[in-house]
Amino acid sequence: MKMLLTACAIFMIIVIFSIITFVSKQGLETFKMVSPIEYFTSSYWSPFEEQFGILTFIKGTLLLTGLSTLIGGVLGVGCAIFISKFAPKFIKNILRFTVEIFVGIPSVVYGYIGLTVVVPLIRRIFSNSVGFGILPASLILSVMIMPTVITISEDSINSVDISFEEASYALGATKIQTIFGVILPCAFPGIISSIILAMARALGETMAVQMVIGNTPQLANSLLEPTSSLTTAIVMDIANTEFGSTWNNALFMMATVLLVISIIFILFARKLNRRSMR
Repeated sequence: MKMLLTACAIFMIIVIFSIITFVSKQGLETFKMVSPIEYFTSSYWSPFEEQFGILTFIKGTLLLTGLSTLIGGVLGVGCAIFISKFAPKFIKNILRFTVEIFVGIPSVVYGYIGLTVVVPLIRRIFSNSVGFGILPASLILSVMIMPTVITISEDSINSVDISFEEASYALGATKIQTIFGVILPCAFPGIISSIILAMARALGETMAVQMVIGNTPQLANSLLEPTSSLTTAIVMDIANTEFGSTWNNALFMMATVLLVISIIFILFARKLNRRSMR
């Protein structure tokens, strides 16, 4: 049994490194035809003119990830505090069940709701907007990442030693003062880890974002202008390219950039977890 489990672990490692190696190797082929400086600093994307600049997609990805994480992180941590410290037992069970349902909803359903509800609503509120852009994509994505923030943050809050809370009450602190002055600082590494993992989730989301962001390779000057992200650019173009072409390799390089950013987020979260366990 030990050998079987070891073989499973080794197989998983081989699969992961094979994916990283294949994607990055294919992506690096881009720089045989395109300058790395032009690729990462140009905002002009026109494959038919042999112009491959991904700055637009990087900016769209960072704006989308940052705004959705801000909204989902604040709401998620607030929900985690309510579930762990305020909600009655039957409410806790309902909310935890609801969070599990959110996790199981396919991303295309979120995207369809965004396309039929959120985009028309934004179009009515902002009359000069077409409804597509970073804002509707961030709103949809923030709901999708909330279960990650809620689950991990709640576990971190519940793992704080009860003696800290009792000592705070003994010194005359109120419940709110105890939560924000004692419990949250103790649970801070776990909460930050949940937000970082949610960022990694937001970074790689494709289908829901693709349906509401507008999919236009232009730099967005506001949250209400259509734009594109790395994931949506890949899914929109990959079917139109020939494997091994410069266009195809440029898309693989986008995937490599996403992999690198995700790995950085995960390593940072693991570092915080180790620090919190000391």
